Amino acid sequence: MATYDPAKRYTWTPDDKFEFTGAEFGLILNAFRAVLNTEEAAKILLANEASQAVERALATAVENDTVKEAEEAPKKAGL
Repeated sequence: MATYDPAKRYTWTPDDKFEFTGAEFGLILNAFRAVLNTEEAAKILLANEASQAVERALATAVENDTVKEAEEAPKKAGL
């Protein structure tokens, strides 16, 4: 039987299920709420929305051939 080692990385499939007790679920939910209800979180969430808007605008500009892919600058020796 394998034992959990917090120093190791683990993986699972999207279909794997994890079970929480009601107390654990409440703890997780309240922790998320506490963090997300801060002024700093509101700023980060707003910045994420703005970033997504810029990415959509850039994608549209690339598709419309307004924006072109930049060529890689040659790398200088020793850098």
